[in-house]
Amino acid sequence: MSEKKYYQVLGVPETADEEQIRKAYRKLAKKYHPDSNQGNAAAEQKFKEISQAYDVLGNPEKKALYDRYGEMGLQEGFDPEQYAAHENDAFGSDWDDIFSGLFGHGAFRGRTAPEKGRNVQSDLTVSFDEAVLGCDKTLRVQEEDGSIRTLQVHIPAGIDDGKQVRLAGKGMKGAGGTPGDLYLMIHVTPRKGYERKGQDLYVTTFIPYTTAVLGGEARIHLPGGTVSCRIPPGSRCGSKIRLRGRGVASVKNPSVKGDAYVVIQIDVPAHLTPGQERALRDYAKAS
Repeated sequence: MSEKKYYQVLGVPETADEEQIRKAYRKLAKKYHPDSNQGNAAAEQKFKEISQAYDVLGNPEKKALYDRYGEMGLQEGFDPEQYAAHENDAFGSDWDDIFSGLFGHGAFRGRTAPEKGRNVQSDLTVSFDEAVLGCDKTLRVQEEDGSIRTLQVHIPAGIDDGKQVRLAGKGMKGAGGTPGDLYLMIHVTPRKGYERKGQDLYVTTFIPYTTAVLGGEARIHLPGGTVSCRIPPGSRCGSKIRLRGRGVASVKNPSVKGDAYVVIQIDVPAHLTPGQERALRDYAKAS
């Protein structure tokens, strides 16, 4: 892949910011992912090119080197200071000596230096509860020779949509060097009635009209279990009840959790018995 082609692969301009690059990658990766294109060699090749491009443009340090020096700046052992020192002398010097300074003595004298394996970018979809609680997943990674490698991956509790999980040494094998890394882009499937804001969890709960008026208990279904929540008398639609420490765990410190908020919705009965209707009318007259 020639210099400056990575932007073309992702279909973004060279002025694209981090968010534009990430969105372009996610869109293309979903379209050309091997799991969605079984037996399609062209799609598999396209997916490899997309992953290779994002491995560079999605990494600020690599992107900076690539923008300034092209693919040469990404080669192992490249020294920007040496490059700058030799840049003005390129036409009056021995190129072998120049590149020996850039990449190490003897780099172009027949010696093949060990190469680190390529980093791999992949996508993984988990359910809302799996993201909150953490989970173990089986992942299939396609090697450059076309073979499939199976990995067991642990997703930490509290992972959020759009975050990455780095698996050191689980990328492509190197030519005599260490393997690259595997970066998993996490996608979280929404769950109806549940919303996450940072480490806080909002759960929409429907309660009977009588419970809203008189108060009572409600069973609240949270990821990982069901808890009892006291509903105070006179609760209004949209009011919130805080459950301290029952929210989402921090990825960095699982012992630290946010809060859960029960968002009250009142379940108005569609049908009343004659007795219920009379009682309600009597209440309306008395109020």
